[in-house]
Amino acid sequence: MSYSKNTSGAVIPLIPMDPAGLEAWKAGATESQVRWIESRGFGARPGELCALAGEDGSVRSYLFGQSKDGFLYQMARLPSRLPEGSYRLQSDWDAEQRTQACLGWGLATYAFNRYKKGNGHKQRELQLDDDIAKRVRALYEAQALVRDLVNTPTEDLGPTELEDAARLVAERFDAKCKVIHGEDLLTHNFPAIHAVGRASTRAPRLIELTWGSKDDPVLALVGKGVCFDTGGLNIKSTAGMALMKKDMGGAAHALATAQLVMQHKLPVRLKLLIPAVENSISGNAYRPGDVIPTRKGLSVEIGNTDAEGRVILSDALTYASEMQPVLIIDFATLTGAARVAMGTDLPPIFSNQVEVAAAIQAAGDNCEDPLWTLPLWQPYNKLIESKIADLNNSAKSSYGGCITAALFLEHFVTSNDAWVHIDTFAWNQSSRPGRPEGGEALGLRAVFGYLEGRFSG
Repeated sequence: MSYSKNTSGAVIPLIPMDPAGLEAWKAGATESQVRWIESRGFGARPGELCALAGEDGSVRSYLFGQSKDGFLYQMARLPSRLPEGSYRLQSDWDAEQRTQACLGWGLATYAFNRYKKGNGHKQRELQLDDDIAKRVRALYEAQALVRDLVNTPTEDLGPTELEDAARLVAERFDAKCKVIHGEDLLTHNFPAIHAVGRASTRAPRLIELTWGSKDDPVLALVGKGVCFDTGGLNIKSTAGMALMKKDMGGAAHALATAQLVMQHKLPVRLKLLIPAVENSISGNAYRPGDVIPTRKGLSVEIGNTDAEGRVILSDALTYASEMQPVLIIDFATLTGAARVAMGTDLPPIFSNQVEVAAAIQAAGDNCEDPLWTLPLWQPYNKLIESKIADLNNSAKSSYGGCITAALFLEHFVTSNDAWVHIDTFAWNQSSRPGRPEGGEALGLRAVFGYLEGRFSG
């Protein structure tokens, strides 16, 4: 992490400027400072950076151009352009604006170097103001957790290792972690999770983390944990399989959200559920045309083995509903259709209570973690009907694919449950300041912002 504690050592101020602010600054600057600024062509435009030296010639501060597009990535370009050292944001921004900007600094310094030797990164640390330090660190840790988990190849992050990651978080916050493995899934009535994961040499499992007082309202977080998705017998193409190590991105989001809930001690009874599997191919793989049972008692015809995420989530959502929660939120890298409809940066959100989806979307707008609400369009339920079972896991048409997937999931929550489904991508397709190519948390901070406001008042 590229944040430092308050020290007595030399700390260089970073001062944001817009063109109007620069003119006001010049009015109070020395003649030599103004000449220097003008000679460097610094006009406080977004992306511009200018060093200011003291009388001894050493750099005393940096001015940087301020963008009008929010605060999260205001400082994201700076770490790669500044020399080694310790820095501090010096501005009149309020606490939330400074939190966003300082978080963006951390996200810009993130690197996944597990498999690289001698990465050669220079150390640039940002000193955080006392009033925002704890929050910035917590948000960064959560987002970095998602990135680390999603970036890790399946060889080193299968169902067992995903369980280990959940246990580490549980231990950190004195939570309980219970796991049901392999054939025990059938004994405990999780047949859909077992059916999808049984073909792998690594046993499927349901990971359950519990935290908080029994007297508090139950909050259920569910994350799709498909650690690799071959597509099953409906095997994916080479291109389609290339990024499937990230198909557990929903689980990573749910785990990171749980971490934030526990870290901030929200007054809830937290239940985190992660069905963790590999969708593999072997002699006992589930097949197109099979009809499998679910915990809910509904039968599912398998129209496509590559629509496995909704199948494992069916059991987990049913189990979550049995806990009589005040809210269920599931994260899943569920459909390519969501990417076609919304692109890779804007996850769609669905809910059977539209006011909850609207509130989460608003929370995302406030923290620059955008989501967009799509409808649970009930007439499309006809597309997931089956002639031989209660439901088909694959719609008859590819149109509206993220909606039909959400409708499938809706069958496994009770009608009086407040339920939210987020179809996230969990990946940056290319590198931008603060957003390196690779695993990414999309929807994490929006959901936590909503939960914090709802449960902490």
